[in-house]
Amino acid sequence: MLKYETVADDIRLRIANGEFAPSGQLPTTEEFCKQYDVSKITIKRAMDELVLRGLIARRRGSGTYVKGSTEKAGPERAGWNISSQMTGFSTEHANEKVESRVHDFSAVRPSGEIAEYLGMESDEFAYHVCRTRVADGAPQTVEYTYMPIKVIPDLREKHAEGSIYGYIEGDLGLKIGSAHRTIKAVLPEGDEAEWLDVTPTTPLLEVKQIGFLDDGIPFEYSISKHIPEYEFYSISTR
Repeated sequence: MLKYETVADDIRLRIANGEFAPSGQLPTTEEFCKQYDVSKITIKRAMDELVLRGLIARRRGSGTYVKGSTEKAGPERAGWNISSQMTGFSTEHANEKVESRVHDFSAVRPSGEIAEYLGMESDEFAYHVCRTRVADGAPQTVEYTYMPIKVIPDLREKHAEGSIYGYIEGDLGLKIGSAHRTIKAVLPEGDEAEWLDVTPTTPLLEVKQIGFLDDGIPFEYSISKHIPEYEFYSISTR
């Protein structure tokens, strides 16, 4: 493990055990340099890593702070509320019959970029799951998901046919924390138009997501493509 990764991991643990409280200011770069006996460049790279993981935020002219959730008022719909944002498709469609049509379930070595997002070594394997999520018989979303086997052990295709998040929290006893997302409009590719029962010119809402457990460990990299009627809600963090 590189020195900046060791520093980032230790700070992550200090955040997880409450030494650095939510919304609290972190020590300065100079203070961290003294604590860990490393250079400013090492601390900067460690901070960059923690920003990528969604654990801290920089404020220009003020310093660096641990992120804390703020629940913004916003629209709700049946079975959905702000606190359940990270419980996934099944919760969003709690009052509907939910199905998952699995197109691929395999173990792969993800690309370098995805492996980096997930904190994986080049020779480690991840589950790859491609599935269409269906509510009351109507296709809603195509998902392409990577999860490190070392973080989410013993995942089976039967879990992909149901709720993977339910397996993670219910069977493994892990707690899903937060996510970084980027969103854009795209056109269907490959078999997506057929899977979603749309035309090849129908715009879809693409959401790229890196999901983190509550201790800051990345457990998921996913790309989901939603039909135009999809409504996206978000939790703000400060």
